[in-house]
Amino acid sequence: MRFSATLLFVLLLATAATASADKKKKVTLGQVEPIYALPEPEVLWTAPLPDTPLPAPVELKPLFRHTANLQQQGIDVSHYQGHIRWEEVARDGKVQFAYVKATESSGYVDDCYLRNLYGAKQARIPVGVYHFFSPTASALMQLENFRSNVDPRQQDLIPIVDVEKRGKGSLSQFHGRLRAFLEGVERIYGVKPIIYTGVNFYAKYLEGKFTQYRFMVARYAEEIPSLSDDVPILMWQYTCTGSVNGIKGDVDCSVFLDKYSVADIMLKKTP
Repeated sequence: MRFSATLLFVLLLATAATASADKKKKVTLGQVEPIYALPEPEVLWTAPLPDTPLPAPVELKPLFRHTANLQQQGIDVSHYQGHIRWEEVARDGKVQFAYVKATESSGYVDDCYLRNLYGAKQARIPVGVYHFFSPTASALMQLENFRSNVDPRQQDLIPIVDVEKRGKGSLSQFHGRLRAFLEGVERIYGVKPIIYTGVNFYAKYLEGKFTQYRFMVARYAEEIPSLSDDVPILMWQYTCTGSVNGIKGDVDCSVFLDKYSVADIMLKKTP
């Protein structure tokens, strides 16, 4: 009985000592852990993106590079050039064709129209006319002005419609009025007219709308013009300060582009 009590006492002391050691150990580890704990890892890269294919790159269609036919040049004139001595123009040798202003808007006729028309014909220079289109006047009234003053039988060249003004109406109204006038001229002449305009004007207001027509493009620079659409550019008006014998002051001068020539703008005469 005494032995058992003594043994029990020894076991109790051992248990107490173990518990005390564990408690001491826990305190010691608790004090040491923060000192030796590893720091939080720094984020060196972002999470990878999902493995999805990238969108296909947009391919920009290159503009067609034109070449200029410097051997065949032409002029376009109006009352601004005053009295033109057409025989001297013909002797100059640089002018193979001429366009003269005939009408503008719904009621204007150029003061020098008939004199320039007959003068060029007498000098044996192929001649045609142009109408200055107004975006605010009725297409029907403009057609009547053009039809009543321009006789297709007196013309050598396909007519030109000069489009330089946008007007204050809606863009769809502008397009509709211009289209109506162009189609009216085609009925009168039996051929689609040529549209004259500038590179910037085309890009802002005409792009993609009149691709079935051929163009005469104004650009007063050394670089040959190009349009964003695949529309044929027949002629390039490269300067408004040209010099030609028989004409006082500046005059607009043009050249053909690519394979085009005077033959491509000649009207086919009906018997």
